[in-house]
Amino acid sequence: MAISKELGIREVVSKYPDTIAVFRRYGMGCFGCAAASFENIEEGARAHGIDIDLLINDLNKVAQDNSN
Repeated sequence: MAISKELGIREVVSKYPDTIAVFRRYGMGCFGCAAASFENIEEGARAHGIDIDLLINDLNKVAQDNSN
C-alpha cells in the first residue's frame, strides 16, 4: 500500500509504526490527540504548515524500507 495524503494519520501509523519518526520530524507529534483519529495526512500537514509532497515522499520511503 502506497501512502497517500487521503489516508488517515492513525491508519498509517498503525500499519507502519516507523512512520511515527517521520511525522515527528515534521512537527506532527500529537498521535494521542483527538485530531489524529479523524484527520487525514493532508489535513494534518496543512494545519502544521507542512509541505505535503515532501511529507508523503518521506513517509513512503520509510514504509517501503519496512516492507522489504
